[in-house]
Amino acid sequence: MTLAHLPELPAPLVADLVRAALLEDLGRAGDITSMATIAPGRIARATLAARREGVLAGLPLAGEAFRQMDGDLRFTAHLGDGARLVPGDVVAEIEGDARALLSAERTALNFLMHLSGVASLTARFVVAVEGTGAKIVCTRKTLPGLRWAEKYAVRCGGGANHRFGLDDAVLIKDNHIAVAGGVTPALRAAQAYAGHLVAIEIEVDTLEQLSEAIEAGADAVLLDNMDAATLARAVKMTAGRARLEASGNVDLDTVAEIAASGVDLISTSKITMSAPALDLGLDIEIA
Repeated sequence: MTLAHLPELPAPLVADLVRAALLEDLGRAGDITSMATIAPGRIARATLAARREGVLAGLPLAGEAFRQMDGDLRFTAHLGDGARLVPGDVVAEIEGDARALLSAERTALNFLMHLSGVASLTARFVVAVEGTGAKIVCTRKTLPGLRWAEKYAVRCGGGANHRFGLDDAVLIKDNHIAVAGGVTPALRAAQAYAGHLVAIEIEVDTLEQLSEAIEAGADAVLLDNMDAATLARAVKMTAGRARLEASGNVDLDTVAEIAASGVDLISTSKITMSAPALDLGLDIEIA
């Protein structure tokens, strides 16, 4: 069942990303293996199914791969992104020209397996913090060219998105602070520069820096590499005056304790950069 919080993916984004992937795979001569071994006009049917437990993500890109390869291929989805999978679940069926079907297979599976892996790992983090009120969010640590797709997959797994790029929010990191001359000067400069709709977050390493950031009017504060006890003190100090994000040393062994501190957000790059692909397979039969 598709989750209510999933956005509808803009068709041009999907089309462009899939086209680039197909062109990479087809190269200069197309699928010479399929053309050499399969007679023109042969019709095939294929079943796309889960081989491992996980969360589905990337189905629109998989379907687009088959459609771009041959507009007459029939792609019938039986599940939607966000669905919880068990081995044997039939995700989709494809029918049509056998050459086109096989030429699109790897591109479709690459998207589906990678993005489902991101969604599946995200879901494990989300389950680990259930009942705490903390949200699991992704970061800008994504594979080049796949950011929006990976961030979509995070949503499929029940997580939330951090900023998409350098232009949609101000995040003042430790190096910005060092160059700007301190927490307050950095925040004052950002507040003078940013429009009224641009949120300003600042990274801090100590409770002293946190106090300074709160007094200077930060909208959100990233608490970097603080242990659970320090995080709890930070929550108490802040008293709701800014949103608090914990980052650093976040994994499935530590995330529950971090969430119990009372922070609003927990960001981790692991859900995009370290997610193993989810095993899905495509089995074909000739009509």
